[in-house]
Amino acid sequence: MHSKNQAADTQPSSSLDEKQPRYKLVIFDWDGTLMDSAAKIVSCMQLAAEHCDMPIPTYDEVGHIIGISLKPAIKQLFNIEDDELAERLVAAYKDAFVSRDTTPCPLFDGVEQLLSNLKEAGCTLAVATGKARRGLDRAWAQTGTGHFFSASRTADEAESKPSPDMLLQLLDELGFETNDAVMIGDTTYDMQMAKTIGMDRVGVSYGVHAQVHLEALSPVALVHSISELEAALFK
Repeated sequence: MHSKNQAADTQPSSSLDEKQPRYKLVIFDWDGTLMDSAAKIVSCMQLAAEHCDMPIPTYDEVGHIIGISLKPAIKQLFNIEDDELAERLVAAYKDAFVSRDTTPCPLFDGVEQLLSNLKEAGCTLAVATGKARRGLDRAWAQTGTGHFFSASRTADEAESKPSPDMLLQLLDELGFETNDAVMIGDTTYDMQMAKTIGMDRVGVSYGVHAQVHLEALSPVALVHSISELEAALFK
C-alpha cells in the first residue's frame, strides 16, 4: 500500500489573478478526491474481514469498491448475498474505522486553498459521498472544512453511486441546473453518476481508480494534482 498524497503535492495559487470559475456549483466526492483515505479504508476492511473470518481482500480489491455505499460495497467485495453476514462486516468495519485503526487520513496537499479560492470566486460547493452522514461529519470536524460546503449528500441519504440520485437532490436543494454544475471524483462511479444526467465531470487520477477507466466515461478533464484541478475549474 502506498499513499498518493504526493501525487497532489503541487498546491494551487493563493491568488485568483482575475480568473473566473467555469461552474456555479462544484460537487466533490470525498474519499480519494479531497481526502487521502484509501489506505485507512483498505486497512479497516481487512480488519473487518479478519474479525468475521472472511478472506482478506487485497488493496486493489478494496480500491475497486471505494465510493459505493458501505453495505452494497461489502456485498460486492466479498461476493455475498447474506444480509446478516453483510451487517456483521459493516459493524466490524465501522468499529475498526472509529476505534481500532490509526491510519492517518490527511487532506491532499492544497485542498484547503482550492476550496478557499473557489468560494472566494463565488462558487457554491457541495459533497456527494459514499460515506455515511456520521462519517462525513467526523471528517469535516477532523479537517475543519465543513464551512466550505453549502450542501452534501451521503450514503444514508440517497441511492448508492453510480445512481445520480445524490446529484439530483443537490441540484434541487441548491437551485441549480445540470449545466451549472460539475462533479469531481476519483472513481468510475463518480463519473457515471454525472454522465447519466449529462453533467460535466472531472476525474482525478491520484485516487483509487485507474486513469484509463475514468477516461472511458468522457470527463471534460482528467487531472493529476490539486493544482491541475484548479486549472480545470477556472478560465
